[in-house]
Amino acid sequence: MDCKSFEKLIPDFIAERMDYPSLKRFLAHREKCAECREELEIRFLVSEGIQRLEDGNAFDLQAELEQHLLDSKKKIRFNDGFLSLGLALEVTAVCLLAGILVWILL
Repeated sequence: MDCKSFEKLIPDFIAERMDYPSLKRFLAHREKCAECREELEIRFLVSEGIQRLEDGNAFDLQAELEQHLLDSKKKIRFNDGFLSLGLALEVTAVCLLAGILVWILL
């Protein structure tokens, strides 16, 4: 993912509207690119800060951004685990079917 693609996805990330593959690429790019980390922080602070000021709520936006990032990473780990489990079940099913086929043919 390049920086322009990353910047276009920031509103979707803030609004939690990203699908799993996009979220995974987004977070991976964020980890590698200091410029994009800074851009995300600025845009998050501005968009959420303005909303909070309008609502009159107290806030700690830096902590909220960190929590949002942690929640996104948990979502990625859960989906990766689920995909790994699915792959393991598929391999097991293929092995079982191959064993049955061999048993039938012998």
